[in-house]
Amino acid sequence: MFVPDYRTLADRVAADIAAGRLHPGDRLPTQRRFARRRGIAVSTAARVYAELTRRGLVVGEVGRGTFVRAAPPAPGPALAEPSTALVDLELNFPSPPEQPALLSAAITALSRPDVLAEALAPVGVRGSSALRAAAAEALARPGWQPDPDDLLITGSGRQAIAAAFAALVPTGGRIAVEALTYPLVRGAVHRLGLTAVPLRLDDEGLVPAALDAACREAPVHVLSVQPTLHNPLGVTMGARRRAELAEVLREHDVVAVEDAVYSFLRPEPGPLAAHAPERTIVIESLSKRLAPGLTLGFAACPPALVDRVAAAARSGGWTPQGLAVAAAIRWLTDGTASRLVEIKRADAAARQELARAHLPGLRADPAAYHAWLPLPEPWRAETFVAAAARRGIAVTPAAAFAVIPAHAPDAVRLALAAPPLPVLREALDTLAALLRTDPDLPD
Repeated sequence: MFVPDYRTLADRVAADIAAGRLHPGDRLPTQRRFARRRGIAVSTAARVYAELTRRGLVVGEVGRGTFVRAAPPAPGPALAEPSTALVDLELNFPSPPEQPALLSAAITALSRPDVLAEALAPVGVRGSSALRAAAAEALARPGWQPDPDDLLITGSGRQAIAAAFAALVPTGGRIAVEALTYPLVRGAVHRLGLTAVPLRLDDEGLVPAALDAACREAPVHVLSVQPTLHNPLGVTMGARRRAELAEVLREHDVVAVEDAVYSFLRPEPGPLAAHAPERTIVIESLSKRLAPGLTLGFAACPPALVDRVAAAARSGGWTPQGLAVAAAIRWLTDGTASRLVEIKRADAAARQELARAHLPGLRADPAAYHAWLPLPEPWRAETFVAAAARRGIAVTPAAAFAVIPAHAPDAVRLALAAPPLPVLREALDTLAALLRTDPDLPD
């Protein structure tokens, strides 16, 4: 008898989800029951469920089962019809109405044959001197400005993070990671074969004593940290704590890879690099600052680490595209980037204020585009995600960010950037009403 490959079985379940035969919040059968129905081994069923989880189609909740995830919103104008499409509070790509018109001028200029020919030429990780100078000025923050000679350019911020990890941590080496972190950090750690050491967080972000304890237990090569507008918590580390963390880095000879992708929304306090410039790589990106569709990543390195990170970026194929480089130079030098930063700061503040008015229990910096919602008893994260999906709203459970998913708190992250403000207001009102219901009662 022919037994389908686990990936084929995963494709079938994925097709059922895509066709609407399985809905957000639906619970899949146990792996044992799934195996019995299809005449496969339980170990194969486990691989099917793991593949569905890897694809982001399902999530598991310890003690409760595996559930179909809230799907991303349909493309185009469907967000105007929340009754038929999910309101996207999962993905966080700020796109205010003014953005396309502001960005279009640079794209129009690139259509000239002579300009386009230059833009389509290969580009290395050093980019161009014009781009490095423009980026160094745009990325500067209080007490810190990167040296253009020490800037490396990649295709995206996530590629810059991966290059830094690959350059500094040997296969199997220990990398300290915030216990709740950006999922792509977890993915990079896994793909590079590194050992993640989760560190405790509090209301100000990473706890320096947790890094100190991890380093005393066994050598740590790198710390991955997001001190400004932490994702998912939305909190910002104060200057005093940054100084304390810098001392721990020095004491244990650890390099910090600082994800500063949201720092344009909150430039103060300056980066961790202002306290430990010799052992901090600052990672930036244009995906949030400008737009995700034509982005670049930047790694501002200590001089002693530039060549190592550059070599890792080249070997990983993480070099930038010439078209993005040409557009970025124009956006960074003609005032477009500065204007968009102003608009997005005001937009994020307005959305955060709206969210706080509807959900008083939210945790987040007032400048953040996202917020952390601890759930009251008896709500559990996956139950809340499923209930929100049935009401047409996609949110992300804490387990999606947890280095150890089984230790994830009962909380969800709300990404506030995508929906139009009237749609966001209605969605927040719906979530507030949902929190007042009993999850054990039928909808």
